[in-house]
Amino acid sequence: MDKEFTTVSIPSSLYKKIEEKIKGSEITSVASYITKVLRESISKEEQVQEAFSKEDEEKVKERLKALGYID
Repeated sequence: MDKEFTTVSIPSSLYKKIEEKIKGSEITSVASYITKVLRESISKEEQVQEAFSKEDEEKVKERLKALGYID
């Protein structure tokens, strides 16, 4: 985990909503919640980017055509 931090500004109304959301949960701070959500979001984006490239997709389509699965 990173040991260095920086400050990011968010609207006060959003901060208050997050405070209410995490109240009574295992998440101890708004900063922890935001970090968790951003990591999850970036992780999902990275997984999507690992999908087939257009070239890979064309190779699969050509192979499926050759096997008679698609026209």
